[in-house]
Amino acid sequence: MSRPVFRFAPSPNGRLHLGHALSAIVNFERAQAAGGRFLLRFEDIDTERCRPEYEAAIREDLAWLGIAFEEPVRRQSEHFDAYRAALADLDARGLVVRSFATRREIATAAAAAAAAGAPWPLDPDGVPLFPGDTALLPADEIARRAAAGEPAATRLDMATAIDAAGMPLTWMETGEGPAGETGTVLARPETFGDVVLARKETPTSYHLSVVVDDALQGVTHVVRGADLFAATAVHRLLQTLLGLPEPVYHHHRLVLGPDGHKLAKSNRDTSLAELRAGGATPANIRRMVGLPA
Repeated sequence: MSRPVFRFAPSPNGRLHLGHALSAIVNFERAQAAGGRFLLRFEDIDTERCRPEYEAAIREDLAWLGIAFEEPVRRQSEHFDAYRAALADLDARGLVVRSFATRREIATAAAAAAAAGAPWPLDPDGVPLFPGDTALLPADEIARRAAAGEPAATRLDMATAIDAAGMPLTWMETGEGPAGETGTVLARPETFGDVVLARKETPTSYHLSVVVDDALQGVTHVVRGADLFAATAVHRLLQTLLGLPEPVYHHHRLVLGPDGHKLAKSNRDTSLAELRAGGATPANIRRMVGLPA
């Protein structure tokens, strides 16, 4: 019988903070308790913001916390061909659409609709849903952009994809969702609309690369923050469409800042390195994230 496989998959675009520490520790200790393997993966598809020095810092932080991982470490930026192949499979089956509309154009249309008293539908993350290029751009503008060879994003044709996959889809949850969901959870990928699978500047997206990587690395248990609970529905849909295995999911609580929002590198929340420089020990970090020291 094969051993369970767990993974911690940060983006090396900044220093780790307490939220990362909680996820890394929970993953590592669950892997140990199950007699399983523990992997580190660098999700660095954003090649402009991700840097080698942040990779080195992540390794340093994990070592300081007493977390060991297998080598070699997978870097997504080295495997774009795998994501292109998955996208080509979906494309060949008519499950994707191309879009020239920008995120700014979608946001502008959503803001205008709200101002006119017609609130725009949002996905579970609060992002305006994509209504299709023809709802945002004149036909001649779409034709102009296409003729000029302008880059287009590739999106999942959600309605067609759901029909192709067969519904309902579910996943096994051993943690807890925002409304207390646990056990067998019904997946509702339609709430995300036509999600991006490849960006104009990048041949993949988080949703596509994470399911491909988990399958290629044999990940059996995905342990991550509750902020990704809803997105699991999209991942289960992609796994089904691509014939990939279904991991067990465990979504854990988030570490929140004084303002009640989840910690984020983009907010420059206090890093583990800063806490360490201030005299914190690994035991202190465990207590700060609500784990026994």
